[in-house]
Amino acid sequence: MPITIADYLQTQSAAPGVCQLILRIVRACEDISAAVRRGALAGVLGEAGSDNVQGEHQKKLDVIANDILLSAAAEGGAFAVASEEMEAPVRTGGVDASLLLLFDPLDGSSNIDVNVSIGTIFSILPRPADLPADPPAADGISPDDAALTRAFLQPGTRQLAAGYVVYGPSTQLVLTLGRGTAAFTLDDGQWLLTTAAMRVPADTREFAINASNARHWEPPVSRYVSEMLAGSTGPLARDFNMRWIASMVADVHRILTRGGIFMYPRDAREPDKPGKLRLMYEANPMAFVIEQAGGMVTNGHARMLELSPEKLHQRVAVFLGSRHEVERVTAYHT
Repeated sequence: MPITIADYLQTQSAAPGVCQLILRIVRACEDISAAVRRGALAGVLGEAGSDNVQGEHQKKLDVIANDILLSAAAEGGAFAVASEEMEAPVRTGGVDASLLLLFDPLDGSSNIDVNVSIGTIFSILPRPADLPADPPAADGISPDDAALTRAFLQPGTRQLAAGYVVYGPSTQLVLTLGRGTAAFTLDDGQWLLTTAAMRVPADTREFAINASNARHWEPPVSRYVSEMLAGSTGPLARDFNMRWIASMVADVHRILTRGGIFMYPRDAREPDKPGKLRLMYEANPMAFVIEQAGGMVTNGHARMLELSPEKLHQRVAVFLGSRHEVERVTAYHT
């Protein structure tokens, strides 16, 4: 008998509020999957004609996915929501809710129009006890305030659950509640368990990095990549393959499936920024997923989940995947 996501959540002894919110998130991802699958037939491809808070051009599906997940958060009982596409968090109107939700509604959206795998990333945090439950505005959503923003600035170790959905040849959910990492496949409206305990091999012969930025890398990254490219005659004494999809969800899913190391280091193009990826929406939830599958994630210097966030849209360098290789490149930095 196939195990559904609802069955699985019962076995994980997760708090009822967490279960309810996860179930609503994955139902929302079914709607996003349907929109992605129809693509041009639904008129959802192309630019939205707007920029997000990061200054990036939004795709139509970015906006659609964000709206779908905002509705899901309110229906799932989250107290407040923060999105990579929005400048500030918003309250959903759930005065008694104990959970905060963060998400990247559509990771890898530059791949949308060329039909390459993209995904949704999410993270659930506890609502701090000292966050006031002010009544919501008449429209059900209150504007940001300093206290609400601070409530989201929790280290990744505080996450109650995290995961992602990859919209590829099949639509798959990868989820952790802090007791291992499991994978589910969407089949006729049901999320069915397909891998109960995902594991990232400690050793690997694959790496993922945007090599077009090589001239901007810092010395530790240049050294490490050059050693991998040297192959069996180099210091690492084995041949490596390079893979790069330009969708974090797709690259991480490959690593979870067969091992590898994913790197998005800081570089000299924007020296004032410590990296490209977002700590709260991408790095922390992926770090929780990867660590629970036996892998390792750092920013080149420290464990990702132990970093103390300073800003909601804080950027960070990411080294993620097979433990022995992440340890190696981190040692080169330190």
